[in-house]
Amino acid sequence: MADLLEYLSRVVQDRASDLFIIAGSPVCEKLDNRLCHIGGERLMPEDSQRLITDLYAKADRSMEGFLTRGDDDFSFALAGLARFRANTYRQRGSLAAVIRVVAFGIPDWQELGIPPQVMELAQVKHGMILVTGTAGSGKSTTQACIIDRINHTRECHIITMENPIEYLHRNHSSIVSQREISIDTEDYLSALRSCLRQAPDVILLGEMRDKETIHTAMTAAETGHLLIATLHTQGAVNTIDRIVDSFPSDQQAQVRIQLSMVLNTVVSQQLIPGINGSLVPAFEVMHVNSGIRSLIRDSKSHQIDNAIAAGGGEGMITMDQSIFELYQKGRISRDTALSCAAHPEQLQRRLG
Repeated sequence: MADLLEYLSRVVQDRASDLFIIAGSPVCEKLDNRLCHIGGERLMPEDSQRLITDLYAKADRSMEGFLTRGDDDFSFALAGLARFRANTYRQRGSLAAVIRVVAFGIPDWQELGIPPQVMELAQVKHGMILVTGTAGSGKSTTQACIIDRINHTRECHIITMENPIEYLHRNHSSIVSQREISIDTEDYLSALRSCLRQAPDVILLGEMRDKETIHTAMTAAETGHLLIATLHTQGAVNTIDRIVDSFPSDQQAQVRIQLSMVLNTVVSQQLIPGINGSLVPAFEVMHVNSGIRSLIRDSKSHQIDNAIAAGGGEGMITMDQSIFELYQKGRISRDTALSCAAHPEQLQRRLG
C-alpha cells in the first residue's frame, strides 16, 4: 500500500480535486466529478488511521482536538507540491479524511471563466458583496481572485477570516491579514467584532452561519467597510430570503431595510458538466440598484429575477442567461443546460 505522500502526489499530478481516505473502500480521487480508485485494496480501519496520523504529522498539527470532537478542518502545504485543505472525521468507529487540493498561487480568473463584471467588484469601496452557491461550487476561489485584484490595485488593509485558510495572499499594494478560525481566533463572530478595531478597509468573511454573525457583518458594511462573505445558497432571491429568515419575524422588516441599504452585489455560481468532461462555471450577478433596493425593502423578492434579467446594461445576468451563453458557445450540451436551469421551461422556449 502506498504512503500518504504518494497519494497526494498522484492527486496533484492527475489534477483531481479531492482525495478520499475512508475505511472499507480503496483510496479514491475525484476527477471531473467522478470517483476513481487510486489504491488497489480496500482500506482497513488500521490503514486509514495510519494515513491520517501521517496527515497530521505532515500538517504539524495535534490530533488531540480531532480525537475529542470527532471531526476537524485545517489546511497545510507541502513544498514543491501544493496546498491542501483537509477535513477529518470519524465514521463507523474508524478515522476518515477528505483532502482538497489548493493551488499555491491565485488561479487566473480568465482561465477559470469568471466574468469581467465579477472581477470589477474589486473597485467597490463599501457595502456588502455576497458570493453564494452550493458546497464545492468555487466560491472560495472567486473570493480569492477578487481579493487578489484588490491587493494588486489598491492601497488598503484587507482582513480575511477563513476556516481554514486556502489561498495565501502576499502583500502587494495592500496589507493582507489572514486569520484562521480556531487557530488565530475563536470563531467568526469574535473575529469579526475584533476586526472592526483593526482599521480594515476590506473584510473577507468565510461564511455567515447565524443571525449574530449576519447582523455584525451588515453593521460592518454599514459603517463604511467593504465586506465580502459567502452563503450556501443558490441565487440572489434565495440568498436574500435566507438572510431575512435568519431573524425572528418581529425583526425581519427592519432587517430588510438594513439589507437593502448595505447590499451591493450578489454573485451566485454553480459548476456544470461540460461537453469535454470538465466542469464549467455559470454565474448569476445581481447589482443592487434603486429598483432592487425597493423590492428587497418591500418584501417583493419574487420580482427580483425579472429585475436582474432587465439589468444587462448594468452588468447583471441571470443564471439561465449564463447557462444559455455557455450552450451557445458549445461548452455544455442542450440536456445539461435544461437540467441545470432555474426555469427550464423558459430556457427550452429560448433554445427553440
